[in-house]
Amino acid sequence: MSVKLIAVDMDGTFLRDNKTYDTERFARQYAQMQEQGIRFVVASGNQYYQLRSFFPDIHAEIAFVAENGACVVDRQQPLFVAELGRQEWEKCLAVLDRYDFIKTIICGFQSAYIRRPLNEGFFNSMSRFYHRLQVIDNLSEIKDTVFKFALNIDDDRFDSFMLHISEEMDGMLTPVSSGHGSADMIIPGIHKANGLRILQQQWGIADDEMVAFGDGGNDHEMLDKVGRGFVMANAADNMRRPGRLDAGHNNQDGVLEMIDNILLAKAPFHN
Repeated sequence: MSVKLIAVDMDGTFLRDNKTYDTERFARQYAQMQEQGIRFVVASGNQYYQLRSFFPDIHAEIAFVAENGACVVDRQQPLFVAELGRQEWEKCLAVLDRYDFIKTIICGFQSAYIRRPLNEGFFNSMSRFYHRLQVIDNLSEIKDTVFKFALNIDDDRFDSFMLHISEEMDGMLTPVSSGHGSADMIIPGIHKANGLRILQQQWGIADDEMVAFGDGGNDHEMLDKVGRGFVMANAADNMRRPGRLDAGHNNQDGVLEMIDNILLAKAPFHN
C-alpha cells in the first residue's frame, strides 16, 4: 500500500548530532509530501515546545507525538494529554529521590519543572531540551498536568538502575532509555505507538500505510507498529530486530534519503 504517514524520532534520527538538518532539502520534501497527501509526524521524547522550534515555518501545520506519547498535538491543538494523579506522581517522585546519582525533571503539559537546590550546569543543559523549564522551591507550586519524569543518570549506574526501578515503581511507571545516559519514566501503555494510534484514527490511516524512523529504546513500540520501521545506522545493535529495515546514519541525513525514496516510489517503496 502507499505511504500516508511518516513519523520521525528527532535526536539521533532526523537530527544530526549537532542538532541540525538540511532545512532546504526538507522544505522541498515537505511540499511534495503535501502534494502526495502524506502526513509528517514528529515523534520524540522531548517537550512539544522544544520540538516545534525545529520547524518554525510549518509547526502549525504538522502533528507532534511529544514526551514519548504523553502529549499529542495536531496543528497546535492538543488531541491527547496523559495524566498521573497528584498522589501517584508524588509517590513516584519519592522513590526516585532515593537515588542520589540521578537528576530528575518533572514533566507537565504547560512546563517542565526542576527543584532547588539548583545545579546550574544541569539546568543549562536541560534548557536546550525543555524550552519551558521552571525552577521551583516546593511541589505545591506545580498546578499542571504531570505525565512523565525525565532522568539524567550516571553512566556507570545506568544499566543497574534501569533493571531495578521497574519493580520499585510497582507498575505505576515504566522506564525507557532515551539515549546518552537519559531515561524517561512513562505511564505504561503511553508511548509513541499509542500517539500514532490516536493520529491514525483521526486521519483514517492503516498501520501498513505508516513509516517510522528511530534509533533508541523509546522507539521500539513505534517501529513495531508501523508497516515499515527503519532503524538508523548509528543505532545500537539491540535495535535491529526481525522485520525492521535499515536507514542511513543520522549525520548523513539517512531519514531524508529514505523520504526521497518514498516520494519517488523507489525501493523498498516501489509499487
